[in-house]
Amino acid sequence: MIPEQTERSRAMTARVQAFMDAHIYPNEALYEQQLHAGPDQFRVPEIMVELKARAKAEGLWNLFLPHSDNGAGLTNLDYAPLSEIMGRVHFASEVFNCSAPDTGNMEVLDRYGTAAQKEQWLEPLLAGDIRSSYCMTEPAVASSDATNIETRIERDGDHYVINGRKWWITNAYHPNTRIFILMGKTDVTAPRHLQQSQILIPTETPGITWVRPLPVMGFYDEPKGQAELLFENVRVPVANIILGEGRGFEISQGRLGPGRIHHCMRILGQCERLLEMTCRRLLSRVAFGKTLASQSVWRERIAEARININMARLLTQRAAHLMDTVGNKEARSEISQIKVAATRIGRAVAEIAVQAHGAAGLSDDFGLGYSFTRMQMLRMGDGPDEVHNSVISRIELDKYRPARPQGPA
Repeated sequence: MIPEQTERSRAMTARVQAFMDAHIYPNEALYEQQLHAGPDQFRVPEIMVELKARAKAEGLWNLFLPHSDNGAGLTNLDYAPLSEIMGRVHFASEVFNCSAPDTGNMEVLDRYGTAAQKEQWLEPLLAGDIRSSYCMTEPAVASSDATNIETRIERDGDHYVINGRKWWITNAYHPNTRIFILMGKTDVTAPRHLQQSQILIPTETPGITWVRPLPVMGFYDEPKGQAELLFENVRVPVANIILGEGRGFEISQGRLGPGRIHHCMRILGQCERLLEMTCRRLLSRVAFGKTLASQSVWRERIAEARININMARLLTQRAAHLMDTVGNKEARSEISQIKVAATRIGRAVAEIAVQAHGAAGLSDDFGLGYSFTRMQMLRMGDGPDEVHNSVISRIELDKYRPARPQGPA
């Protein structure tokens, strides 16, 4: 059974909602205007700087990080409704310093970083002074299986030398990004899941080439951007390794669990807004002598969307509760389930929103093109459906496998 929302979570939900109503919704158009007003493709709108300062001053800052002194004291379940509210506006999470990939990178440093790593990188990330990226996916291999990655991290005296090519690196073009966390192989002879390590690479380190910004179905996801990066003999101190050689997968498991709760709840927040837009459109448009809302096909679609959003929310809340109470490992089936369910539902709701707006839905006058594209991008991110379904089915089948006979004592 999922516990009721705590009083602390309810109070914080009300504060975040009030901030959204007073400061974020009224500034959506201004944000987009400023984002594209200058000659630079990747630029931070001035209103974002103002909104972040206001949120920080009001104590609406770093609301994630469960079970950490650096967070707001909220559990994964407590934070879930806040993440949903933020998800209604694509840039809102950054206002509260709660946006990916910084949240995941801050969790990595908070859980596994040394005192020196925390001082140099975690503290400015928590303060919102810098941003960060996570480098794993590679163009030459099927990166849905992270054991395939080919980027090498090789020890050379007091340094590690990194060579490889990464792409779809979110935030790499953000003007404030100062640090990469990169996953590569330190020992190709070790067991498959002990070959990988994660290491900190400052963005100004010699040997890094920004090859190109990658458009996602025509959108460049500004101001963050998705980059293809080339690392050629990039040297960083040995002290930049996180947790130790061969611990890359261990770190990833700790990083991905909470991040998937955030992603899924943000998706559901976007779904709620898309459904609201769809209903308003259907009630206002007349075709063949009656409103679109009175057409049976649209009533069926609206009902199905409402059912699916509510089911996905409950499933995500259950996963968050399990993570809080029994841990990420024991909740791994539920964590995979929400990733599949939320992104599928998000894509379906975005599709009916586009359809309801007719030709206007094909433009970006209502932001629907970008919303639809983001849903597809999120469906690919953090592993495709096929990988998560494999995890879910394996865990389910293991419940019914015959017990292995015990060997001699």
